[in-house]
Amino acid sequence: MNNTPVFDSFKSRHIGPRNNDINEMLKAVNAESLDKLIDETVPDSIRTDKPLNTGSGMSEYEFLNKLRDITSKNKLYKNYIGLGYFPAVLPAVIQRNILENPGWYTQYTPYQAEISQGRLEALLNYQTVIADMTGFHVSNASLLDEGTAAAEAMLMTKSLRKGPKANANVIFVSEECYPQTIEVVKTRAVPVGVKVVTGDHRTFELTDDVFAVLVQYPASEGQIYDYTGFFANAKSKGINTIVAADLMSLAMLKTPADMGADIAVGSTQRFGIPLGFGGPHAAYFATKEEYKRQIPGRIIGISIDVHNKRALRMALQTREQHIKREKATSNICTSQVLLAIMAGMYAVYHGPDGIKNIAARIHKYASALNESIISANYEQLNSNFFDTLKIKADEKIIKDVWKKAEALKINLRYGRDFIGISIDETTTANDIAVLASLFTGRENIDQVEKLIADEQLSGKYIPESMKRTTPFLTNRIFKRYHAEMEMMRYLKSLENKDLSLTGSMIPLGSCTMKLNAATEMLGITYPEIANIHPFAPADQSKGYAEMINDLGKDLCEITGFDGISFQPNSGAQGEYTGLMVIREYHIKRGDTQRNIILIPHSAHGTNPASAVMAGMKVVVVECDDHGNINMEDLKKKAEDNKENLAGIMVTYPSTHGVFEESIVELCDIIHKNGGQVYMDGANMNAQVGLTSPGRIGADVCHLNLHKTFSIPHGGGGPGVGPIAVAKHLTEYLPAHAFVKTGGEHGISSVSSAPFGSAGVLVIPYAYIKMMGGEGLTEATKMAILNANYVKDKLQGYYKVLYTGKNGRVAHELIFDTREFKHSAKVDVIDIAKRLMDYGFHAPTVSFPVGGTLMFEPTESESKEELDRFCEAMIKIREEIDEVEKGIASDTDNVLHNAPHTCESICSDKWEHPYSREKAAFPVDSLRTGKFWPTVGRINDAYGDRNLVCSCPPVDDYL
Repeated sequence: MNNTPVFDSFKSRHIGPRNNDINEMLKAVNAESLDKLIDETVPDSIRTDKPLNTGSGMSEYEFLNKLRDITSKNKLYKNYIGLGYFPAVLPAVIQRNILENPGWYTQYTPYQAEISQGRLEALLNYQTVIADMTGFHVSNASLLDEGTAAAEAMLMTKSLRKGPKANANVIFVSEECYPQTIEVVKTRAVPVGVKVVTGDHRTFELTDDVFAVLVQYPASEGQIYDYTGFFANAKSKGINTIVAADLMSLAMLKTPADMGADIAVGSTQRFGIPLGFGGPHAAYFATKEEYKRQIPGRIIGISIDVHNKRALRMALQTREQHIKREKATSNICTSQVLLAIMAGMYAVYHGPDGIKNIAARIHKYASALNESIISANYEQLNSNFFDTLKIKADEKIIKDVWKKAEALKINLRYGRDFIGISIDETTTANDIAVLASLFTGRENIDQVEKLIADEQLSGKYIPESMKRTTPFLTNRIFKRYHAEMEMMRYLKSLENKDLSLTGSMIPLGSCTMKLNAATEMLGITYPEIANIHPFAPADQSKGYAEMINDLGKDLCEITGFDGISFQPNSGAQGEYTGLMVIREYHIKRGDTQRNIILIPHSAHGTNPASAVMAGMKVVVVECDDHGNINMEDLKKKAEDNKENLAGIMVTYPSTHGVFEESIVELCDIIHKNGGQVYMDGANMNAQVGLTSPGRIGADVCHLNLHKTFSIPHGGGGPGVGPIAVAKHLTEYLPAHAFVKTGGEHGISSVSSAPFGSAGVLVIPYAYIKMMGGEGLTEATKMAILNANYVKDKLQGYYKVLYTGKNGRVAHELIFDTREFKHSAKVDVIDIAKRLMDYGFHAPTVSFPVGGTLMFEPTESESKEELDRFCEAMIKIREEIDEVEKGIASDTDNVLHNAPHTCESICSDKWEHPYSREKAAFPVDSLRTGKFWPTVGRINDAYGDRNLVCSCPPVDDYL
C-alpha cells in the first residue's frame, strides 16, 4: 500500500487538471466517469486485465534519497581512456542557464521559426564553430553520435556514386578508427549492400570497387597522420574521403578541408559536455558547399522575414525523411540540439584564443608526460600526437601499472601490448606527476612543472606541415561574451526569443510535450551520473547497471515484452534497430528472402526511411475513409507477399488519433503470412497501463523516452529510442564492441555507446518511480480526457477529421482546416502563425494529412490552459468568419499578416485595415502577459535559394 500523503504525491504534481476540473470536463464530453470515457475509447479486446506492476509512486523526497543511494554505487575515477570520450569542463554559466533551464530544455524542434529565433541563432553559432574548425563551408545542426555520423557519411557518399563508380560497393575504413565507430558503420553497411574493408591506409590499394574511405584524425591510439597524399590519390580515382576528427585537436592541427577531405565527422563532447556514461553528445557533420543538398540532418539557414529583416529557419527541409519518406537517404529526425547549443556556447564563451589555449595546454601536458615516461626508459610509440600516448608494454608492465593505477583510482586504456593515456581539459600538473609516477616510481611535481614551462615542448610533437595555419571563430559573436555577466545576458536574450513550455502549452500532435519535472532533471548533473566513462570497468558503474536494469524491467512491464535495449539514441534509431532485429530473426531462420515491409499510408515519414535503410522494400497499405488501415488492402498485400514478407510497421493508436478496432486482426494477418509486427511507440502515451504492444500482439516496439517518459525535447534532442521485444527476439538485441550487452546472437552496434544516451536515463527512471503503476495509468486516462475535452469544446468551430466508433479520439486528434482555403483564402499555415499572436505554438501542421492541425495536449496541461487554447482557436475561427463574410479583407487581414511583432505594432507606419489592438491583443489575457515573436513571417523560398548556414567572418562587417 502507498502511504505517501496525497499532498506529497508526485502524480498530483504531474497531472494538470484538479479533481473538480475533471468533473467539469467529464460533463463537457458527456461521459459518466473517467473510466466510462476510457471504455468508450479503447477497444475492450486489447485492454489489459491487470494493473501495472511498477511499484507504488514515490514522493519526490523519497525518490531523491533512493537516487543518491543508487548513484553512490558508481565510482568516480580519473579517466584517461580516451577512445572518443574525454572529461570536459562545462562552464557553470552554460550549465545553469541552458542545461538546467526549462526555458531552453522544454523547447521543441524549431519548425515554427518565428518563435524559435533564440535557439536557431544558437544552432547557427554551433554550425559556424563546426565549419570553422573543420575548414568546410557547410555544417548541419548535429547528429546523434560519432559512429552514427560516420555511418551517415558512408550513406551520403553511396548516394553520390555516379559514372564509373555507380556500382562500386566498398568503403575502406582505417583499422585505426575507433572500434565503436567501425562497428556502427558495419551495421549500417550490411543491409544496403555495402562491403566494409578495414586495414592500414598506408598500404591499402584503392581499387575500382571502392567508393569512399574513412580515417580517424588523430588515430584511435593517438598517432597523427597527414592524409593529404592518401586523399589526393583517392580523389584521382573518384573516391570520396571522410575524416572522423577530434574537434579540440583541430585548434592546433591542419584542417580536414586543407587535407583535401570531402566530409568531416566527429563528436563535440570535448566542448564542455559531460561524459554521461556515453551520452548524450552532439556529433558534427561538415562538408563541401557542393554537397549541401545531400547532407543528412537539419541545417539552420539565414533568410528574411516579411519586413526584410534577417531571420533564421531550418533550411532545405525537402531533404528530410518527413518529405522524401522511402526515397530518403537518411532517417534522421531527432538530433542533439540541446547538446549542440551547449557545445556552441562553449566556443562562444571561450572564443578562439580560449579554445587555442585549452588545446595547447592539453598538448603541452601530454608532451610533458611523454618526456617523463621516456626518461624512465619506456618506449612511447606515437612519433606525432596531440593528446594521446601509446606506451609499449608487455603483460608484466601492464599488470604492474594497472595495479598502481587502480589504487589511485585512475583509468587508463590497456591494449594487448600497450598502455594508452589520453590527456584532457581537466588534467592538471599534479595529475601529470601522478601519471608519470606509474612508470617512474615516484611523483616529481617540480620536474613536471619545469617541463610544462619549457617553451620548446609547445607543439613539439606536431610536425610543422600538420600545424593549423588558418584562423577560426572569426565572427564577432566569438569575441564579445567572455565575461560571465555578458554571457548570462546573451543567453537570456536568446531564451526570451523562444516559446517553450515555461510560457504556454505546446500541443504538437505525435510529439507529447508533457511536463519535464524538476526532480526528474536533477540527477543528470550528479557527478556520479555525469562523469562516468562508457568504457570504464563494470565495477565502477554498478549504480548505472542497477538503474538501467530496473528501468528496463519497468519498461518491459509497461510494453508487455521480455527484453529491451537502450542503445538506440533517438526514435528513428529505434525504428531502424527494431527492423534490424526482425531482419536478423528471419536470416537466422533461413528466410533470407523476407524483405518486404508493409507500411500504412498514415505512417510517420521516418518509418519508410528506416525500412529502406534496413534493406527492406516498402509496400504501402491504404487507409479507408475513416482514417483506419484498409484491412482488405492489408490482407491482400500480406498474402500477395507472403513468401517475402518481413513484417509491418504500425503506429498505435494511429497517427490519425484513433484506437483502431482491427489491430489484433492486423497482427494475426501478418503472423499468418510469416511476418513480424513492429509497433512505432510514438503514441505510447495513450497505451500505458490500459493496453500494451505485447498484449495487442506486436513483436517489437520502440519507445520515445523523450515523449512518453518525460525526457525533455531540448529544442530537437536529445532523444532516446530503446526497443522492447518479445521473447523470441531477445537474442538478437544489439551488442557492443567494448561492453557485453544485447542478445546471444545480437546484431552489431547501432550507436557508439553501449547504452546510448545513458546520462539522461535517470529522467524516465524518476518519472516511472514517482508516478508508480497507478499514476502512469491515470496519466494515460487524463491525456485521453484532455484531448476529448478540447475536441468537444471546439465542436461547431472546427471539424475533427477522424474519431473512433463511439465518436471519441485517443490522446490526439486532427482538426480539418482545409475548407477555409476555399471559403476565406486562409491556409493552415495562416492559422499556425496567428496562434503565435495569441501566445501559442501551433499543433502539428499538415501531418499526417495536408492542410490540417494535429493536436495533442498531454495529461500535464491544466483545464485553465486548455480553455485558454480553446479561446484562441474560437477567436481565430471568428476572424476567419469575418473574411468569409467580407467584413475583413481576404488579402490584408490578421491571419495572412501573422505573426505581428512588437516592432511592427509600434511602428509609425500602419497601413492595415484592422487595428493594432486587434493584431496584438485579440484576447484580454494578453494585456498582462504577452509573448512577442521577434520576426515576422519568414520567407522560406528566399532562404533556400540563398543558403547561408554559418556566421560570416568579422571582415564581412567591415
